[in-house]
Amino acid sequence: MKRITVSLIFAATTLFAADTKPTPLANVKIDAPRTVMVGERSITRIHICPLQITTLVLPEHELTRTSSVADTENWKLETTESKQASRYLNIHVKQPLTNETTLNVMTDHDSSYTFILDLNSGSCDSKVFVDADSALAKRIENTRPWLSPDDADRLRAQVEDARKGVAAANASVQSKVDDFRSKYPSKLRFDYKYDQKMAEKLGVHSIYTDGKFLFVSASPTHPPSLYELKDGKPGLIAFDFKDGLYTAPVIDVGYLAIGGTGDGKHQQKLSFRREVEAN
Repeated sequence: MKRITVSLIFAATTLFAADTKPTPLANVKIDAPRTVMVGERSITRIHICPLQITTLVLPEHELTRTSSVADTENWKLETTESKQASRYLNIHVKQPLTNETTLNVMTDHDSSYTFILDLNSGSCDSKVFVDADSALAKRIENTRPWLSPDDADRLRAQVEDARKGVAAANASVQSKVDDFRSKYPSKLRFDYKYDQKMAEKLGVHSIYTDGKFLFVSASPTHPPSLYELKDGKPGLIAFDFKDGLYTAPVIDVGYLAIGGTGDGKHQQKLSFRREVEAN
């Protein structure tokens, strides 16, 4: 009796296993990507096959906000691995309760798209590009995109980080400027020798350098020209004159002059020479 019972249990288990074994599918034809033109009232049919993924590509600049189907257990919708919105929506099916279902997609530009997903064992769409018609494209262009709370928080954090970065950079620059200003006066050298009386005639108050530039503080009626003497020959030097201050490259020997005939003779001339003290 026990032997017969065991045999019956084994036979029932084998029969149940055979009934639940997946039935092999016929060869499925995967169609090439296609493009569909849609408007706000369009309904587009998309062919889905078991064990295949069909990708839906929204119009340019459109991102998924929400996507929904009724049978969420078997019809799976996935955007990207991250939680950020995307143009791409992957669709695949397990064992749907019906051969057709409605897919509704709401985008970040408040566009609403409706699709009919039909289970098709013969052929399925590999990828479907969605193009907006002219009316819908114009509305999308003129609609400010919706921002999710997570995206808003992330943008606020980025703005705050940028603000802190700018503040830190400004503080660093200001610190360097303050340090430079505190140390700069000690770099100035008033070691030029010149005739004080002629300097008064030309309106020159002082001549000094910071090691990189020559500075001449002056309030002349007519700004004198600046010359450098090298090997006893004068050469005209370009300079900036603003707010009573000449700025030019460092000159060890030279002169300021008014008038001249080009042969070294001038109406008035203030010669100067730098006398650096030996360390």
